[in-house]
Amino acid sequence: MSFSLLNSLGKERTPFLFLSDFKAENIEVYPLETLHKHDIEFCIDENYSLQPHKEVLKKGTLDFQEYRKKFDKVIEKIEAGETYLLNLTQETPIESSLSLSEIYALANAPYKLRYKDEFVCFSPEKFIEISENTIHTFPMKGTIDASLKDAKRKILADEKEMAEHVMIVDLLRNDLSIVAENVHVKKFRYVQKIDSGAKSLLQVSSHICGSLQENWQDKIGSILEALLPAGSISGTPKKSTLKIIDEVEGYNRGYFSGVFGCFDGESFKSGVMIRFIEKGTNGLYYKSGGGITLDSRVALEYNELQDKIYLP
Repeated sequence: MSFSLLNSLGKERTPFLFLSDFKAENIEVYPLETLHKHDIEFCIDENYSLQPHKEVLKKGTLDFQEYRKKFDKVIEKIEAGETYLLNLTQETPIESSLSLSEIYALANAPYKLRYKDEFVCFSPEKFIEISENTIHTFPMKGTIDASLKDAKRKILADEKEMAEHVMIVDLLRNDLSIVAENVHVKKFRYVQKIDSGAKSLLQVSSHICGSLQENWQDKIGSILEALLPAGSISGTPKKSTLKIIDEVEGYNRGYFSGVFGCFDGESFKSGVMIRFIEKGTNGLYYKSGGGITLDSRVALEYNELQDKIYLP
């Protein structure tokens, strides 16, 4: 029903905020004119001004041996040919004296969302952008500590990171081809610096785009339904990889690694809900992860998952 509602709002050119959980099973839609009635904040601003802060999240413990068991299971599935790339994520307990509203206000990111007193995300990753009948996506795959010597050269020369990036670009190019024509990679593997609080990271992205028909706004819900769940945070092949994620991760992602976006009446912008803090019955949890391929090493993947726990 919600995707058809999005089509209706798009046809009427009614601005709205849209949220989807990871599996695209729970969809929330809010016309912007009624958003003030709900305890929800969002901001999409790629040209945001960096506001320094000193808040550091206190990380709890994520058991390495438990993570290794899940990692090994993923490698078994890769060796069996059931997946080639799988985003393995986990939730780590954290402590902060801040409320979710205060975390939202402090965080520096182009895609920010606070949903009631349930979760907050501050994501660097765009999902799709649509303007002037062109659809764009910018998959992020590959992260390295920016302070390392020759960090940019190392991340771009890393064969494992290259293989992972190529796979996800291929997946998203195929995904866009479901809804668009003339799909092509406009820019392949460019590097951006992200301030992660305690240290800075280099993140590798690509730019893929394609052409949509006139009046694509009338089908915005159908376009989103065809593209979800987001390939960059699930894996490839998507269908079998989603099944393995269910079997292996051992927790509910919920809205983490889902998508939120805003339609302004003419164009659409959206982000992938990574860099994500959720309030549970026992406190705060930070959900994070990374892509696993046959060449992945468990200690490095565990460290990457931990490195992503920060308030930018």
